[in-house]
Amino acid sequence: MTLVHVESEFYDIAGFLKGNSTLHDFEPDELGSVEGCSLLHLQCHFGLDTLSWARRGARVTGVDFSPNSIAAAKSLAERAGIEASFVEGNVYNAREMFPTPFDVVYTGIGALNWLPDIPEWARVVSSLIKPGGRFYLLEIHPILSMLDDEDIVFNPAWPYFHNPSGIEFEDDGDYADPSAKLTKRKMFEWSHHLGEVVSSLLDQGLELKFLHEHDVLAYKPWPFLEQTAPGTTRFKVPEGKPQIPLEYSLLATKPGGG
Repeated sequence: MTLVHVESEFYDIAGFLKGNSTLHDFEPDELGSVEGCSLLHLQCHFGLDTLSWARRGARVTGVDFSPNSIAAAKSLAERAGIEASFVEGNVYNAREMFPTPFDVVYTGIGALNWLPDIPEWARVVSSLIKPGGRFYLLEIHPILSMLDDEDIVFNPAWPYFHNPSGIEFEDDGDYADPSAKLTKRKMFEWSHHLGEVVSSLLDQGLELKFLHEHDVLAYKPWPFLEQTAPGTTRFKVPEGKPQIPLEYSLLATKPGGG
């Protein structure tokens, strides 16, 4: 999928190389300054968000299990002239990969649905943060995982609460380029409700600073969603219609530090 994503208009590498950021407008305000901070991006894909944080002054490291994604991330960093480190590896093994913890750990949108075990993920996240450090998460709101992409009325297709076995499906397309025809493949995703995510982080001793729900989304699963502004890849329910949560973000800190 990485090869499709790199070439897609959805990810707009040309715009990024001209200086565009792939972060949501609210992310820098919510996380706060990262100037001079060591920042680890878990499940970084091919590094657009990682490098966007580097442009804001962070010393960034990205980790992803896909060798194609890591190769594309390194190439993109070189083309953009941005210093960054990208490492291939499984998020569940990240603590062994990085013995020195980070000032900031970041996870961007579209990551948690690929993970079967959130309590273990939270343990890894906590172990990677320095005392006094921060964790920031932006994710698709779990209510969306219940709905069928082909159905524009509220007709749940999947359960809201976590199923350890995951949701199995076959797919030959891709969200970044719907016209791309890929080899049909069996896939698994896991839905993680807000209570599971937040409680798992709290169980690891992190302190929740906020949990925000947002009415914007970074992709367009339904045709009735409208762009928030011309030329953007942010979408929302049209004005005048009841708004629903489409994404959520949270900030947590690790006690201690100077």
